Amino acid sequence: MFESVEDVQQRFRDARYIANRRISTVVYLAERMGRPVLIEGPAGVGKTELAKTLSELTGRKLIRLQCYEGLDEGKALYEWKYAKQLLYTQLLRDRIGELIADAPSLPDAVAKIAGQEDAFFSFRFLSARPLLAAILADDPVVLLVDEIDKAEPEFEAFLLEVLSDFQVSVPELGTIRAKHIPLVVLTSNNARELSDGLKRRCLHLFIDFPAPADELEIIRMKVPQIPDELGRAVVDAVQKIRGLDLRKPPSVSESLDWARSLVILNARQLDAALVESTLTMLVKYEKDLERVKGALDKVLAG
Repeated sequence: MFESVEDVQQRFRDARYIANRRISTVVYLAERMGRPVLIEGPAGVGKTELAKTLSELTGRKLIRLQCYEGLDEGKALYEWKYAKQLLYTQLLRDRIGELIADAPSLPDAVAKIAGQEDAFFSFRFLSARPLLAAILADDPVVLLVDEIDKAEPEFEAFLLEVLSDFQVSVPELGTIRAKHIPLVVLTSNNARELSDGLKRRCLHLFIDFPAPADELEIIRMKVPQIPDELGRAVVDAVQKIRGLDLRKPPSVSESLDWARSLVILNARQLDAALVESTLTMLVKYEKDLERVKGALDKVLAG
């Protein structure tokens, strides 16, 4: 799939994703070792985008499990299509009546119906959720478990079992094993500490805000219309804003939004009025806005 770390780095760049040497090394090793990758870091630095790019480069379908508070194994694995089962039961009511017509007692009738469970508990009535869909896939896939830190520790423990064996048990159908081991990418915004068990089973990667040169390259790649001087000014300003004591520093995706908005406004350089009028592209909390406004001289200083 990938010939070397350098091949990973170049192919990601061709796909418009700047992957440094450390990122490229972890991706290469994960593919070769068949190990999940746990990516931690601030929101908006490209963790989810890495999984999407990996899917694109490998030609594998991306299956995404978005985690949230209250997520349990039922929502992540499968659901029975009870309405469809009921419809089939109603349509086959006459046949069911024929089946139990000669049953001498109620227990005998129940036993006869139970003998037909395979007709109503089969894959035709099973709605596969992301984890089971990845296991059942006829072709290798990329499985993205996004924002695992938002799920409860109980779900994380369940996920460990799936990642260890890539098999699940459906009581009515038995154990289902993966046809192909998926490439697994887990992301975390560090909302809570993840277990040592999960980290032990994964190759770990921390993606932080990029260095100025890398961020400038990302902006030039994603917003090619931006004038060179303005691109440098945007990166310099964003780097200084991140140095302030903010509840939420601007992410790379927000830097890109700001750069695009400045291009739309035909800006050629930054000034206090322009920055103040477009700050909401970068900063999302009122107190953060006030703090940045109070430091505009420092932010715009050359």
